[in-house]
Amino acid sequence: MARRFFIFAIIAVVGGGAAYSQPEIRDWLAQKLGLAKPAGANVKKVATGKAGRAVRAVSVRVAQAGTRDVPVRLEGVGVVKARSTVAVKSRIEGQLVEALVREGQTVKKGDVLFKLDARPLTAKLKEAEANLARDAVNHKKAISDFNRLKILSSQGYSPQTRRDDAETLVDTTRAAVRASEAAVEFARLNLDYATIRSPIDGRVGNILISVGNIVKANDTQPMLVITEIKPVYVSFNLPERHLDSLRQKMTAGAETLTVEVTTQALNKTVTGKLFFINNEVDIATGTIELQGIFENADETLVPGQFARARVLMTTLVGAVVVPARAVQINQTGHFVWVVDDKKKIHLRPVAIGLEENAEVVVSKGLKPGETVVTDGQLRLFQGASVIPQGADGDKKEKKKAP
Repeated sequence: MARRFFIFAIIAVVGGGAAYSQPEIRDWLAQKLGLAKPAGANVKKVATGKAGRAVRAVSVRVAQAGTRDVPVRLEGVGVVKARSTVAVKSRIEGQLVEALVREGQTVKKGDVLFKLDARPLTAKLKEAEANLARDAVNHKKAISDFNRLKILSSQGYSPQTRRDDAETLVDTTRAAVRASEAAVEFARLNLDYATIRSPIDGRVGNILISVGNIVKANDTQPMLVITEIKPVYVSFNLPERHLDSLRQKMTAGAETLTVEVTTQALNKTVTGKLFFINNEVDIATGTIELQGIFENADETLVPGQFARARVLMTTLVGAVVVPARAVQINQTGHFVWVVDDKKKIHLRPVAIGLEENAEVVVSKGLKPGETVVTDGQLRLFQGASVIPQGADGDKKEKKKAP
C-alpha cells in the first residue's frame, strides 16, 4: 500500500491527470501497480503519427480532375433598350373619327393607326385646285397678249410701254400659278396627314386619346407610343482594364464578339453581337459602356429589363478543371489535397484560373485524372490515410442477407 501511495504522489507532482492520459505513462503505471492489461492494448493501429500514436484513416469525398473547353467571358450588368421609340402625334388639328389600332398590338411601318375628319381638308384642297386653274388661265391670256403686242410694237403700231406692261403681267401670272400649285400641294399634304400611320415597326403602348376628341397639331401629349423591339439593344458596363482587348477584337474583323444575356424572367440564354463601345470611360465607376444587338424574334427581351450580359472573348481548349470546393488557400497560395494510389494524402500547390459552374480551371500543378479531395480537408495532414468516397459523398450500403 505504501508503494502505491508513493507512485500516485509522483504522478501528482509531474503532471497529474494530464500525464496519465498519455498511453506510454498509462501502460508503465499499470505495470508498476500490477494492474490488469492496459486499457490501450486493444486499440488497433491503422497508421502511426510522429509521436507513435494510433491514427485512423479519414473518410473524405473525392473527385477526379477532368478536361473540357472553358469559355473566357467578361460579365456586366446592364439594361435592355429599344432600338427606337416614337411618340405618335398629329401634324394637323381635327376631330378623331376612327382608331384602327389596339393597345399592345404589333404594327408595321405604314400601317394606319388613326383617321381624322377629312371633309374640311378635302374642301380646302378643292379650293386650292380651283385657284390654280384660275391662275393658269390668266397666265395663258397674259402670254397671248404679250405675243400680240410684241409683234405690233416691232411694226410701230403699239408703244413700247404697253409691251413692257404685258411682259410684266406674264411674269406676275406665272408667279401666281406657282403659288397656287404650292397651295394645292399643301392642301393634299394636310389631307394625307388626316390618316395617321405608323412610322416604324414595333409594339403599341397605351392609347392616350379616344374617338370623338379634337386632336391638336403637335400636342404635348402623344396619341400613343410605339416601341421597336425587333431588334433590341442591351447596354452594359465593363471595367476599363478590358478596353484594349475589346477594341482589338472589334477592329480585327475576323472574329465577331458574342454577347450572351440572361434576365430574371428568362430560363434560357439569348445570344447577340457586340456592335458598340463608347468613346469615354465613366470616371465615377471606372467602367466603359458597351452595347449588344439582339434580333429578339420571340420578343423575350423587353425594353427596361435589367440583364446580365457576358462577352465571349475566347475559349480555353482542353483545360484541366476540378470542383471549386477542392481548392484551398493558405499563406503561400492555392493548393489541393491529392490522393495517390495507396490512398495517401499529399498537399499540392496549384495555380488557378477561371471559375464557372462550380468548377475551377487549374492552369498549373495538376494533371487530368488525378484524384483530389472535395470535402473533409480540415482533418487532413501530409501523408494521412484516407477512405475515398465518390463525388456525391455517399457510400454504397451493402444489402444485409435476410
